[in-house]
Amino acid sequence: MTNSFWKQGELIEVQITDTTDTGDGVGRSHERVVFVPDTVPGDRAIVRLVHVKSNYAHAKLKQILQPSIHRIRPSCIVADKCGGCQWQHIDYEYQLEAKRNQVIQALERIGGFVQPPVDLVLRAASPLGYRNKVTYPMGVSATGNVQTGYYQKASHQLINLNQCPVQDPRLNSLLAGIKQDIQKQNWAIYNEKDHTGIIRHLGLRIGRRTGEILLTLVVKDWDLPGIKEQAQEWFNRYPTLVGVCLNYNSKRTNTIFGRETRCIVGTGYLREEFAGLEFQVRPDTFFQVSTETAETLLQVIQSELHLQGTEVLLDAYCGVGTLTLPLAKQVHQAIGLEIQPEAVEQAICNAQNNQIHNVTFITGAVEKLLPQLEIKPDIVLLDPPRKGCDRQVVETLLTFQPERIVYVSCKVATLARDLKLLCENDVYTLTRVQPADFFPQTAHVEAAAFLVRSQLL
Repeated sequence: MTNSFWKQGELIEVQITDTTDTGDGVGRSHERVVFVPDTVPGDRAIVRLVHVKSNYAHAKLKQILQPSIHRIRPSCIVADKCGGCQWQHIDYEYQLEAKRNQVIQALERIGGFVQPPVDLVLRAASPLGYRNKVTYPMGVSATGNVQTGYYQKASHQLINLNQCPVQDPRLNSLLAGIKQDIQKQNWAIYNEKDHTGIIRHLGLRIGRRTGEILLTLVVKDWDLPGIKEQAQEWFNRYPTLVGVCLNYNSKRTNTIFGRETRCIVGTGYLREEFAGLEFQVRPDTFFQVSTETAETLLQVIQSELHLQGTEVLLDAYCGVGTLTLPLAKQVHQAIGLEIQPEAVEQAICNAQNNQIHNVTFITGAVEKLLPQLEIKPDIVLLDPPRKGCDRQVVETLLTFQPERIVYVSCKVATLARDLKLLCENDVYTLTRVQPADFFPQTAHVEAAAFLVRSQLL
């Protein structure tokens, strides 16, 4: 069949039967696949073809002929435009089902696993109001008003927001006032097209358990007239605000934060309680955005490992010690590896503040540090970025073969790829996969995979 049977701009009818890992609905027409955002499995719809290839096409939803039983009314009035969420039109129970299926499909298709042992998805305590961190790009409307929000789907058109249903509701009261103050100060808003202006992003972070809020402006230039006075005004106005910071990013890049952050007023961190410990969290270091779900997943890891207090635990990609420190309290010795010096500095501080003395944090790339370790761990915890583990990391693990590996993943495709390598030749056996819903209303799913050295089974 040739493209003459399918033309760009053509209207066709499709039945949606599945979802992609990016959240689009998947349908078929004339033996070819059609990807359609804003649809739900079970929808029968008219769609317009916008990008046609020989065996698939991308389309835009035009009309729902028969809605899926899983389709609901979104909680947000701009959900059909804003790119922050993809699934507000899908009921939460089905979101969980779709995410579990996403994990299974990745493990089967990419990992080559037959009937992988995938548990039901750990549900969020609440599918709304869960985010403890937001970073909004700044913009200017056609009438010259300062705006902040998320980009429209598949564009860089800003959707202006004064509240967001997925962020912690205690952050909503800050948005409108901060924008008005930035407008009043006449600070130039960054323009990514010509790399002019100063203020690039507004960052807000809250301690879910402490209520402490940190406000950060990402700027292209440190010279922001009146920032000290304005920061003090914000500090006085919002009782839960513990600090106002500037983060410097002068590069022409999509990366939000730069390497240097300065505290203008208050403290440069907030306090958060996690797993019975107190953490200091800065504006630009990684901490899971769903505090409660991260804590629940940690409990699963602790339960599955049956720690006896004699083990040596290695936490690769340890960040600020979010998982390292609670687990360190249950083992003989813990070691954390992390490439970001700022995160290691925080991890050490967090260990000292919680009087945990059996943990060592080392700065550097995991693939370089791992082969140099003099101590061979009994358990290795992997929590890499979305690209997964460097091949050298996998090869080193296969060389010294720790008894158990826990792989916490934020992208199931790279998880499946790495698990396939680890389980080749029956070196390791995949015993359990626990998905977790850190990002309700989106297609994103995290998962913890548990591996045991096959000789021990």
